[in-house]
Amino acid sequence: MIDRNRRRQFGQNYLKDPAILFEMGEAINASRNENIFEIGPGMGALTRVINKDDVEIIAMDIDPKNIDYLQKNLQRIESVNLICDDIMKADLGFLSSGQYRVIGNLPYNISTQIIIRLLEFNQHIKDMHFLVQKEVAEKICGSASSKNWGKLSIKIGLFFNAQKLFDVPPESFDIRPKVNSSFIRLTPVVDNFILPKEKNNLFKIIDLSFATRRKNIKNNLKKLNIDWSLLEVDPSARAEDLKIKDFIDISLSLEK
Repeated sequence: MIDRNRRRQFGQNYLKDPAILFEMGEAINASRNENIFEIGPGMGALTRVINKDDVEIIAMDIDPKNIDYLQKNLQRIESVNLICDDIMKADLGFLSSGQYRVIGNLPYNISTQIIIRLLEFNQHIKDMHFLVQKEVAEKICGSASSKNWGKLSIKIGLFFNAQKLFDVPPESFDIRPKVNSSFIRLTPVVDNFILPKEKNNLFKIIDLSFATRRKNIKNNLKKLNIDWSLLEVDPSARAEDLKIKDFIDISLSLEK
């Protein structure tokens, strides 16, 4: 019997549709000698799909009952390192030890926070594949001047190219969510040289730029004393009309 209260506590909706799981496995296409970090394996539906020979998996789940179940029921358990921890509090330093592919059916209530946290390790991530709420997927994959272009798409876009692969209907889960879902792929931006300090400054500028959406970029950033004459950025434009390069240029101008 499903413990719905416990599942709600951890934001758990488990995939049950074999066709969707197959599509996800095909999209991820795990290969020999790859390191995979799975967030929220649950009962191991996706883990089983990608648990092939010579694929090393680190699977982290906040629920000790899930970890215990996987320990007892997963085949090729020797290639899976199970960790019981909270993804938002856990030490993720192991990601810096190599190149990882990150996957997961993310808890919808903290999916954006998880992805933003993973940006800290962008230089050690080969790609990411996540199942998220469809509305969130559209924001992540938004393009400049579109209704979905905002803080989230810009922050992620500094480091990763985002692509929505396919939608997943509510009936694909054992407990139907009240929203539609989407499977997305994030691949690193080529020649990204943004340092941790620069990232923090950029994020502050992005947050300030969208503080009041009706105001233009000059008004939202007036406290920063920017010399707009040195920039090829229209100060009368709104934040949603700027491209990623514009935010980078603004940030760099403040460092001179």
